[in-house]
Amino acid sequence: MRKLKGILLLLLLPCLSLIGQKLDRRANWQAGISNISGKPGALVNTVDEGSPLDKAAILPGDIILKVNGRTTVSAEDWSSIYYALRGDKPTQLLIRRGSAHHAVDVVLNALPKEQHPGKLTEYESVTSDYGIQQRTIITIPDNGDGPFPAIFIVQGLSCSSIEAYPGRQGNWVNMLNTLAEAEGFVVMRVEKPGVGDSEGDCADTDFITELEGYRAALRSLLDKPYVDSTRVVVYGSSMGSALAPVLANEFHLSGVVSDGTFYKSWFEHMLEIERRIRRMEGDDVATIAQKMKDFYIPLYYEMLVEGKSYAEIMQSRPGIKPYMYHSPNHMYGRPLRYYQQVQAYDFERQWASLKAPLRILRGEHDWIMSYADNEMIMDLLDAVGHEDHQLHVYPGLDHWNTIHASPDDSYHGKPGKWDPALPELVIEWIREMVEEKE
Repeated sequence: MRKLKGILLLLLLPCLSLIGQKLDRRANWQAGISNISGKPGALVNTVDEGSPLDKAAILPGDIILKVNGRTTVSAEDWSSIYYALRGDKPTQLLIRRGSAHHAVDVVLNALPKEQHPGKLTEYESVTSDYGIQQRTIITIPDNGDGPFPAIFIVQGLSCSSIEAYPGRQGNWVNMLNTLAEAEGFVVMRVEKPGVGDSEGDCADTDFITELEGYRAALRSLLDKPYVDSTRVVVYGSSMGSALAPVLANEFHLSGVVSDGTFYKSWFEHMLEIERRIRRMEGDDVATIAQKMKDFYIPLYYEMLVEGKSYAEIMQSRPGIKPYMYHSPNHMYGRPLRYYQQVQAYDFERQWASLKAPLRILRGEHDWIMSYADNEMIMDLLDAVGHEDHQLHVYPGLDHWNTIHASPDDSYHGKPGKWDPALPELVIEWIREMVEEKE
């Protein structure tokens, strides 16, 4: 019997090693490249001097038609291609320059990793119950052995990276950097399937699969010997703000910070955001009412409630097509089933079941989420006897951690400002939550 167990273990070892294999580091284009809307290819705008593309004689104005045999047609294609590339490995490109096509072989450099003062930065991985290996990034205080309180960050719905790699800019990156460097805290982030170094394809990943990745990462965080598992707070932004109470309830976490959150169904959310967009685009009240009735209500009802594809909706309602700005199979870079699962998910019950302290951060000029949703969460928690919940409206803040004079300025992409007091407020809330557990 003992011999049989030994043979079985030997047979299992290759499988176990595959599950735990190291994720390769993603590539760095070292160039400015943008997808071409409505046409095949991606446009090379700039090339860093001395980079592999520069040495391969790639020039601004060249069109990248294929990468490793995959054609880029949509923004989702380009995002998937971008995240699938690995540094220090051969990459085949098909380039068009004018009317001529050229096959080019390059070996791109790996993207540099984060570094933070006063913190050790560890790049690890977890494997979800769907078998997808995903990158985790953990910052750990370098002064002392712990155990330390921890912050678990959950991002929004887009297929953008949670990594604040060197050279990346933006106010979301400023938020990530400040949280990662929060004194005395372990901070963990996890890349979605198909994003960063993770396996998979984000443009084809549904909501339930993504949620399982957060669960796998959080289990890993709570198991760390240097983490005080009784003092862990989840900070969620946008879609992550509604997942934060889900994870807090399931893992009995110490607190929740929800930044830019929602309560109502995704069907209601999409109708409300379309109304706001039409207003900011200059439509009058009567025009907005007519477009909602004739186009947006049928579109989102059939998509989200009846579960139809865009192709089915366009076939039965061709008049909607001029107003349908999403791609044929995706909305904001995610597959339709992602949103259909969000529509079916019982977020209301998760809010009602919350026991951990809650702080909601609402931007005064957030035009993505509705202010009424925040009040509804507060009223619900009052009704169920929740003991510690607060709503904070941050002056001038939009949905992307930027201060603007108005929601319209944010929508139209006018320059905004970064307020370093914003992440410090979040850290102050988290510190209060974990100190209550001491």
